[in-house]
Parts: sequence; C-alpha cells; structure tokens
Amino acid sequence: MNWRILLALLLPLCVAAQRAEVVYSPQRLQPLDDIVERHLMDDHRVLPYPAVHERDILWEKRIWREIDTRQKINLPFRYPPKPFISILLDEIKAGNIVAYNPEDDQFSTPMCWEELQKTINQTDTVVTFDPETYEEQIRVVVNDFNPESVIKYRIKEVWWVDSRYSQLKVRILGIAPIMQVYNDRGELKYERPMFWIYYPNARYALARHKVFNPWNDNSPLSWEDWLEMRFFDSYVVKESNVYDRRLQDYLTGIDALLEGQKIMDEIFNYEMDLWSY
Repeated sequence: MNWRILLALLLPLCVAAQRAEVVYSPQRLQPLDDIVERHLMDDHRVLPYPAVHERDILWEKRIWREIDTRQKINLPFRYPPKPFISILLDEIKAGNIVAYNPEDDQFSTPMCWEELQKTINQTDTVVTFDPETYEEQIRVVVNDFNPESVIKYRIKEVWWVDSRYSQLKVRILGIAPIMQVYNDRGELKYERPMFWIYYPNARYALARHKVFNPWNDNSPLSWEDWLEMRFFDSYVVKESNVYDRRLQDYLTGIDALLEGQKIMDEIFNYEMDLWSY
C-alpha cells in the first residue's frame, strides 16, 4: 500500500514537470503571429500560357493602360507592410526579375541594380553656410526611395482574336511603376516611369508573393493570380497608332477618359461583330 500512496503523490509532480518543460521550451518562446504556419505560397506554381501560333492571330491591337492605386479596388498595390513596388525592387535586387530602361517599352535595354538606384533615389542640392567663415557651401543630398511616391502602374498588353479558339484574348507584356517627382517646395513637378519589367518572365517571381485580399485574409492569391484575373481597375492611355501618340498628346481630362473607353468598346464590338450572324 505504501508504494501505491507514493506513486499517487509523485505522478502529479511528473505531469507538472512535463507541462513546465513544454511551456518553457525554446520552440515555444518564438511567438507565431498566426494560428498555423503558412507554406502554401512556397509551392505556388504558375500555369504556362497556352501556345499561340502566328497564323492563328486573326486581329491584334496593342494597348497601354494605367492603374491608379488611389482607387479603392487598387489599394492592395499600396498595402503598407509590403507594397507592390517593394516586391518588384526586392526581386530585381535578388536577380529574379530584370529591369529595363524606362524609355524602352520594347524590353531591349536592361538595367543593372546600380543604374536603377540612380533612377529611383532622388538627389537634392542643399545650400548651407559655414558657421565660422560664413561661406556658402553646396551639398548634394541623396533621398531614400519612398514607396508612397509610386501611385500608378503602366501596363502594356496585347489584345488579339484567336481564330483557333474563336476568342478575344489579352496578355500583359510589361509593367512600369510610375513615380511622382516633387520640387524643393514639395510641389508635384511631373510623373515618370521608373523602369519596365517583362511580365511573362516576372510571373514566376510574383507567384511567390501573396497579395492582400480584401475579401478573405486566408485566400492564397499571389500577385500573378491577381494580375492574370485582372482584379484591378485601369484606364487606357494609348493604343497602337500611326503617329505613336498617347491620348494626352491631343486630349485632356474627361475627354481622354472617354476616348480610352471608346477604344475598349471598339475592341469588344469587333469580337461581337466578327461572330454575329
């Protein structure tokens, strides 16, 4: 009987010691800001594009459009913990995405990381005075890049009618972040593209980054999914034309927006008229 009483007294102490060991183990000291560990994006795969033959392209039109991230539906591009521009810059720095000259939307002039840094980091000239000699000194200050300065993204895409499948299709060719440049008084001077990326090659890098889904936090949507499913709003700024002009070269304000909508209506109407009887 004595050994049974002793066992009954020692058993709770052993259980408590085991619980204490679990609670204070090194693994439990690292907090997990979630209810589970997330690994779905690590194995996220990109579906290859279906093959397109030149003889199957019945009709084609190239469109340039801009995404204004200040619109509500486009706010995921500005998600503060990881804005889209930061993802692009990180992948470019890692060598997973190639950046091309901002003036070259044909993707023929690649840029190295050092060249890109000179483009994105703005320099200001500051005039100071020496407190001892009172001489004027000019100092060049390099301002760190602010992701908030990117409020638009320019998209280059191709719309075509595939005679093999009798469908109107679209494919994104390139993406260019548009940066706002301010003067010394904080006034907006102009907007300019920072660089171009060739989207078909960048899809594989963008597929590893989760996009903030305003409808479901648990949705494993990647940036590649977001762009392919066209979960964004935009407006047309240029179409392929004989003068190679942008809409803003001859239209302004609401007239440019209406002309862009007219261009898209003509594209959709072409498909409808093509197969009407």
